[in-house]
Amino acid sequence: MDYREEIKQLRDALNEHGYKYYVLDAPTISDYEYDMLNRRLEELEAQHPEEVTPDSPTQRIGGKTLEGFASYTHESPLESLQDVFSAEEVEEFCQRMDEALGKETAYSLEPKVDGLSVALEYREGVFVRGATRGDGRTGEDVTENLKTIRSIPMVLPDKLPRLIVRGEVYMSRAVFEELNAQREIQGKPLLANPRNAAAGSLRQLDPKVCAERKLDIQVFNLQLAEGREFVSHQETLDYLASQRFRVIPHKMLSGTAACQAEIARINDNRMEYPFDIDGAVIKVNSLTDRVKLGSTAKFPKWAVAFKYPPEKKPAQVLDIVIQVGRTGVLTPKAVLTPVRLAGTNVTNATLHNQDLIREKDIRIGDTVIVQKAGEIIP
Repeated sequence: MDYREEIKQLRDALNEHGYKYYVLDAPTISDYEYDMLNRRLEELEAQHPEEVTPDSPTQRIGGKTLEGFASYTHESPLESLQDVFSAEEVEEFCQRMDEALGKETAYSLEPKVDGLSVALEYREGVFVRGATRGDGRTGEDVTENLKTIRSIPMVLPDKLPRLIVRGEVYMSRAVFEELNAQREIQGKPLLANPRNAAAGSLRQLDPKVCAERKLDIQVFNLQLAEGREFVSHQETLDYLASQRFRVIPHKMLSGTAACQAEIARINDNRMEYPFDIDGAVIKVNSLTDRVKLGSTAKFPKWAVAFKYPPEKKPAQVLDIVIQVGRTGVLTPKAVLTPVRLAGTNVTNATLHNQDLIREKDIRIGDTVIVQKAGEIIP
């Protein structure tokens, strides 16, 4: 067989098996078999370096440490969403949509991944650039680090002139707990939460370090597609799934009651997702209706993010100990029966100072309600 043909067959096979493993979670060959295919491709590319292309499966982890990140201007701004916090505000949003459009509005309802928003750009079906959201208009070019995320396809079945998609990069709870267990053994400071860990990993100047963090992505929006027309958000998500992206779980529905029920269902089942969530997003499905509704100076009018209140659980105070900070400040800390909150096990909570202990009359043996401030500090 001609070496060019073998290289093509190996790349196609590795892309196919990578998609089945990292996106579908349904591998059809063993890790060893995959590694052997990859090694053979590396050998052929070493023998014929002129055949190496940026989209080759062997090029996911660059060998060069970056000196810094270049800025990137988003052609389609990555807008933020207006937050709502109550059933009444959800009802008001749905009523506004129905009144503005003169009909019962159809929505897509999705979990809001607590991660880092990025844009991925493809030209002629090949991944060429990826950037963080930044302020929505200008972000940082983190292409080399995004290449290390195995669920991001390097090549797409369709070869549109240009395609830009938006997704949320995250670190799964399982990877986060594994990473913190390793750091504890090594005597390193523990990472605060999966979101901060993902953000820090994506901004590593050495792509090899980012690769070790095993980040993942959920794609949730089509920003730009040259040479293809769509009428609805559902249609764009179906198309992105056909292009081998890992697409955000979503439900299509209409009416305030259905939206409220789905928001509650997502919250009740939040630990079934591999990623942390901090809310649910309601989006108008029709793209024509979105254009009609437009945006304010800050937010699109056709979507809102319902933010869940912090999770609270009871725990018993087993002991009260004094913690010495790096600057010598003494802080009382409650040792608790373990409770699981926002995806992590909590065994301690700060009591701030003696005045707080006196004011709340906190004693060993008391049962207390524990929550995370900003889903970070108990």
